[in-house]
Amino acid sequence: MPVNPADGAVLGALYGTDAMRAVMGEDAFLQRMLDVEAALARAQARLSIIPAEAAAAITAAASDASRLDRTAMAAATRNTGYPVVALVKQLTALAGPDAGRWTHWGATTQDIMDTAVVLQVRDGLALIEVDLRATNAALARMAAAHRDTVMAGRTHLQHALPVTFGYKVAVWLSPLLASLDALPRIRERALRLSFGGAAGTLASLGAQGLDVSRELALELDLAEADIPWHVARDGLNEATCWLGILCGNLSKIATDVMLMSQTEYGEVSEPHVFGRGGSSTMPQKRNPIACEYVLSQSRGVHALVPQMLGAMAQDLERGTGPWQAELLALPQAFLLAHGALSQARFIAEGLVVDAARMRANLDATGGLIVSEAVMMGLAPVLGRMEAHHVVNDACDTVRDKGGSLTEALLGDARLAGKLDAAAIARMTDPAGYLGAAGAFTDRVLARAAGMGVS
Repeated sequence: MPVNPADGAVLGALYGTDAMRAVMGEDAFLQRMLDVEAALARAQARLSIIPAEAAAAITAAASDASRLDRTAMAAATRNTGYPVVALVKQLTALAGPDAGRWTHWGATTQDIMDTAVVLQVRDGLALIEVDLRATNAALARMAAAHRDTVMAGRTHLQHALPVTFGYKVAVWLSPLLASLDALPRIRERALRLSFGGAAGTLASLGAQGLDVSRELALELDLAEADIPWHVARDGLNEATCWLGILCGNLSKIATDVMLMSQTEYGEVSEPHVFGRGGSSTMPQKRNPIACEYVLSQSRGVHALVPQMLGAMAQDLERGTGPWQAELLALPQAFLLAHGALSQARFIAEGLVVDAARMRANLDATGGLIVSEAVMMGLAPVLGRMEAHHVVNDACDTVRDKGGSLTEALLGDARLAGKLDAAAIARMTDPAGYLGAAGAFTDRVLARAAGMGVS
């Protein structure tokens, strides 16, 4: 029975995705180890180290991990501490006595396991890139559509200054574009063949060790590392940290959407699907379920990043414990990150935006949100200090007696004959105090377009 909810038949519907489970799960890991063994045989056959007929037989025997006896593998793995000994034993038997004796020639357990993980990571990054591009494209469309939709900007959860919803979305989008831009570097660092033999020197292959490494890398379409990285785990850690940063940025979006979808705000809401986010007792509820699972899964990834980083303290030429800890962290990090990203994509592609409610909330304080704009506008006429006093008094009037900032200013004798009603109306228009919000939004959209995101 699964212990981790992400692997359960029921709760797995909330955590992770089936696509990433298929890529990072144990079935895939076993198949990828077989793939590495088969590629090794083909590489060595090209170099005339093993017979071509043996390589063909090993490749055929390694084509389907479902042929492995899992019960026997589990028993052997429990005894040896690693699955490769059992895997090689069964692959040898499946390949037949003549070919089987050439299986795993010159390799060590960690070569096979590490390289299998790298192949899984490659597939996992491909899945994430698809959803990241789609999420970015949806956010870019939203930012463009709402470039000039004025709303209240908030700091410390209070009204601060006017912004636009397009600007807010562009703030969400910009770091996600950075994650996409970093992906080639992450692939370059993580997608490297792990092949060094027993102590990383390829001594068992003699003078042909480097040739085998080169040909095996070609077989698997992986980069060949300059030196075996059995105990240098930076590449896989860069990939995991990248997932952590990605999830942090997704968490920002989810947090904003949850806050803005509160009943009292009502400015946005998650896409509605019948029954989604419902309550067992309150029929009116539409809870922000997607946001909640962006946050929960992201926090899961953030808990796993330190585990991966801690496992970098590998001892001597083979880690005794830290390396084994990676398998508890890396697959789950990919699974939960893809789950968070899938939920974020759902939000981005269907977010319901209520521009009228944004305007109503903007106007809820009677124009106090533009008090800085008015003060700056009055300063050339009255001087900065006097302008501050006038605006402060007008704000107190609005708070005490109601009405609007415009009305309070029009009733202030200190402004009589200095500014007409039209000038005061211009100063108190939130759309007139957006600074570079539009330009910033345009910059991000131009960057997205330059990256092929639209």
